[in-house]
Amino acid sequence: MNIKITHEVTSNDTEELLAGLRDYNSQFIETGSRKPLGIFCRNDAGVLIGGLIASRKGLWLCIDYLWVSDDARGKGLGGIMIKKAEQEAVKIGCNHALVDTFSFQAAPFYEKQGYVLQMSLKDCPKVGMQRHYLTKENLI
Repeated sequence: MNIKITHEVTSNDTEELLAGLRDYNSQFIETGSRKPLGIFCRNDAGVLIGGLIASRKGLWLCIDYLWVSDDARGKGLGGIMIKKAEQEAVKIGCNHALVDTFSFQAAPFYEKQGYVLQMSLKDCPKVGMQRHYLTKENLI
């Protein structure tokens, strides 16, 4: 047995590990249902002013990233992107949604969109901050 510790994880390392994990998980769940979803908004000059990247994991839409530029914040773009993601998620078979956010980010925004706080991790990513996990049921 050879155990290696590295801070240089290659794409090959990642893919090899994920292949093994998917193989194991496929005994219990349909692993082919993991599909990416992206929503991107650009201004008239073609500059990205907001975007959302998520994936389908079984019946769940998992929102990985949501960003709105400073100039576009407070104008409803984030809510529009969330709604579009949820609508698309329903089309591809999702019933629920999951998102996580740090205390310095957007928990009240997600709650305004109908998400409910499920749990928080204290001192994450550092002392005095929290990482919040929120879900939304019945996207249909």
